[in-house]
Amino acid sequence: MNTTSTSVPVHHASGSLSIGDLAERTGVAPATLRMWEQRHGFPVPERLDSGHRRYSEADVAGVREVLDRREAGARLDAAIADVLAGAQRAAEPRAASVWAELRRHHREVPVHRLTKQTLLSLSWAIEDEFAAKAERAHLFGLFQAEQYYRPAQRRWRELSRVAGSAYAFYEPTAPGAPSPEGAVAVHIGEDSPVRREWAVVCDSRDLPVALTAWELPGQEGVPDRERLFESAWTIDPDAVRRAARTCAALAADAGAPGTAAVQFALADDPAPVAADLAAVSALFSRVVAYVDDGHRPRRGR
Repeated sequence: MNTTSTSVPVHHASGSLSIGDLAERTGVAPATLRMWEQRHGFPVPERLDSGHRRYSEADVAGVREVLDRREAGARLDAAIADVLAGAQRAAEPRAASVWAELRRHHREVPVHRLTKQTLLSLSWAIEDEFAAKAERAHLFGLFQAEQYYRPAQRRWRELSRVAGSAYAFYEPTAPGAPSPEGAVAVHIGEDSPVRREWAVVCDSRDLPVALTAWELPGQEGVPDRERLFESAWTIDPDAVRRAARTCAALAADAGAPGTAAVQFALADDPAPVAADLAAVSALFSRVVAYVDDGHRPRRGR
């Protein structure tokens, strides 16, 4: 597989290492490094006026990552392609909005205008289905403000016990005050785009699902549960993984603990899976039950 035409340099700063230095640091012979560059477009050196190659510390890390993937059983071309793809993702601008990121890259996901009450029904159905499976998935919730998270904190404490990770985003009522128990708290500022967003993202092997929405402006005085949101939801694994990566990056930027391990777990693209019709049907049934039952106890948000 030749990736020369679409390769992304792994280094991000001026290189100061010769090809001999790179070989010594990684254990890969200079002739092999030249062969990788010719056949796979990796690693990509800077060229001095003399024509000599120069590499950076990031190139050292990239070559070592290829070697690690090879030891894990990956083919050379696949290992290099994965490292280049990771460099491409790292070079992309950091997303500041889950809604915008999903809409930018997955325009095929339909958009609906829904009330907060309907979003609650969808969110509860997703959370219930996740809890029923007790799968060690990565779970993210955008609650806008702490006042909407506190009624759901007991529920999210239970969800966090069966999740691989669980993060709850909200603007704190009193900055500096202790965070409610439950999922790891991610505090968002009043000027953050996420402040207007709603999301439940469950990056799961069996039933990945992402619900994301943003609150339409100009709704001052509208009763809380009648507020309108532009909303989209999907069970496409690639779209869900993108939403989860965005949430993890936002949590990392906010200094939330444990994000390095979560970002590492989400770094690879999800394995293609066929839709589990039984799981989809169970989720749909929960949605219908919540939407239809107007007497459901108010449990959060």
